[in-house]
Amino acid sequence: MLADQLDYVVGVDPHRDSHALAVVHVLSGAVVFEANVAASSEGYADALRLVEQHAVGRRAVAIEGVGSFGAGLTRFLMSRGERVLEVGRLRRERRSGGKTDALDAARAARSVLAQERPATPRAGGERQALQALVAAREGAVNAKRAGLCQLRDLLITTPEPLRGELRPLTRARLLQRLAATRPAGRRDPELRGSMLALRSIARRVLQLTAEERELAREI
Repeated sequence: MLADQLDYVVGVDPHRDSHALAVVHVLSGAVVFEANVAASSEGYADALRLVEQHAVGRRAVAIEGVGSFGAGLTRFLMSRGERVLEVGRLRRERRSGGKTDALDAARAARSVLAQERPATPRAGGERQALQALVAAREGAVNAKRAGLCQLRDLLITTPEPLRGELRPLTRARLLQRLAATRPAGRRDPELRGSMLALRSIARRVLQLTAEERELAREI
C-alpha cells in the first residue's frame, strides 16, 4: 500500500488562477496544513517551499487535473525531483456552508492512499509538444472545412454571370481566383457584397491550408 511508503501526501486542487494545497499526515489522516498559491512560476515555487516546510520526510504530491490546470505545477515539481501522483477526476459534492477548495485538495490526497499503484503523470517534453501541435492542426482543419462549406453555400446564391464563371473551376483555381478578386469597382451592391464575402472566405481557407501544412511538417 502507498500509505506504508509515505509520511505525508500533499493534495492539490488546481484552478486556472490558483491552486489549493492540503498536507495530510498519513498515519493520523489529519490535515496539518492548508494554503492557496498562484497558478504561476512564483506560485509553484511557493508551493514547493510550503511542501518542504510542512511535509518533511517521505512524501508525494497528489494532483487532480495534471493534463489541464495542474499541468504547470506537475512539470515544476517533477523537475525538482518531487514524487507526483495523478488523481482521477473527483466527484464534487454539495456542501452546506459552501464548498472549499481546501476540502477538495484533502480529498485528492486521501484518494491515492488506498491505491496499490497510483498513476504517475506521463512524461511531458516531446509528447506534450506533439499533443499541442496535433490539437492546433486539428483546429485548422476543422476551421478550413467550415470555410469550404460556407464558400460552397455562398456560391449557390452568387449572382450570374459570376456564378457561371466560377462553377467549372477546380477548388485550387477557385480559391486563387476568389482571393485575387477586386470587387471595389462593382456598382451592383448584391454582386459587390457577394464578391467581398467570397474573397474573405477564400483568403481565410488559403491561410488555414498554409497553417495546416506547416503544422503537419512540424508533427
